[in-house]
Amino acid sequence: MTLTKNIILNHEEINHKIKRIAYQIYENNVNETEVILAGIDSNGYILAKKLKLVLNKISPIAPVLCKVEIDKKNPRNSIKTSLKPEDYQNKSVVLIDDVLNSGTTLIYGVKHFLEVPLKQFKTAVLVNRNHKKYPVKADFKGISLSTSLNEHIDVVLEGKAFKAYLK
Repeated sequence: MTLTKNIILNHEEINHKIKRIAYQIYENNVNETEVILAGIDSNGYILAKKLKLVLNKISPIAPVLCKVEIDKKNPRNSIKTSLKPEDYQNKSVVLIDDVLNSGTTLIYGVKHFLEVPLKQFKTAVLVNRNHKKYPVKADFKGISLSTSLNEHIDVVLEGKAFKAYLK
C-alpha cells in the first residue's frame, strides 16, 4: 500500500499562519516588554524562531527564544530548556510546537514550565488535531483539523518550500 501525501498548508499559507499567530501573541502581550518563545525541539523551535522574526518586525516586544527538549517517546523523562528557570520566572511564556497530536508533548511541556511562577502562559501550534489524549488546548493555532487516529501530519519548515501534509 502506498502512502499518499495530501498538502494541508503550502509555503505561502504557512507564512500567513505564522504571521497571524505572531499578531495574536503580540495582542495578548501588548503591555509586556519581553515574551519567552519556548519552542519544542525540533520543529517547534524552528517555528518559534520564525515567530520571533515576525514579532521583531511588528512589535516593540523583545522575544526571547528558549529551546525545550522533551523525549517524545518518554515525556516523563527530565525536560531540558536552554534558559534557566529564573530566566522565565514571572514572565509571559508561549510554548510552541508544530503539531498538537495527542497532547502528550504539550502537556508535559506545560507541566515543566508551571514549576516556577509565571506572569502568563499560552500555547501555540501550527496544526491542531482535534483528537487528544490529554485535556490540553492550543491558545494560538494556524489550522484545526479533524483527522483519524491512523493519519499522520508532517510539517516541513526548512528550505524554500514549507509545507504541512497529511499521510
